[in-house]
Amino acid sequence: MPISTDPGAAAPVAAPAGDTTARRGQPWLAVAALVLGLVLGVAAGLLIPRLTHPGDNSVEAGFLRDMSTHHAQAVEMSMIAHANSANPRIVTLAGDIALTQHGQIGYMQAWLRDWNLSPTGSQPPMAWMPDSAGSVVNGLMPGMATPEQLATLRKATGNDLDVQFLTLMRAHHLGGIHMAQEALDRTDDKNIDWLAATMVRGQQSELGLIDSMLKELRPA
Repeated sequence: MPISTDPGAAAPVAAPAGDTTARRGQPWLAVAALVLGLVLGVAAGLLIPRLTHPGDNSVEAGFLRDMSTHHAQAVEMSMIAHANSANPRIVTLAGDIALTQHGQIGYMQAWLRDWNLSPTGSQPPMAWMPDSAGSVVNGLMPGMATPEQLATLRKATGNDLDVQFLTLMRAHHLGGIHMAQEALDRTDDKNIDWLAATMVRGQQSELGLIDSMLKELRPA
């Protein structure tokens, strides 16, 4: 290290180990850095959820749109049975299905709005589910009734109405359960997981009741 021969030059002097004068401002810097980190963390917590909403072609958006359409038909069939059946058990079951699935449609449409997505998309039905080719027939998703079946249901009366309703709803539930299980396998969105699991449990329970009622009501 070169040594200056200039008598006016002052040699650098290190602060003594016990001298805190040089470090006096450091605690304030640490506090400021901590506060800044907290502010940035809060801001990130507010912004990140908005930036990570499912996109228009996501599994989540496709499931919500398709299941809303699927549920809407279940509500329609249930209201037909609820209005026209003379069997108190059919009336009760139909009312329960209509109320439950109408409420779930509300959840699904609200989430799409929260994500700034339209209730309908440009993708064909079931596009969010890989290997779904063949599961959509004439534009109808798994388990959905055809226009002809719905027309027949509207005209039916008595025991024939009850059996038709249960038969159509059984197929409808099986298709809906399949779609919900696929959503559970393909998303990690907590809201979607909760709703899809609720659908699976509820419709599986109703399937047991439907099967027992069909055994009683079908002609021997």
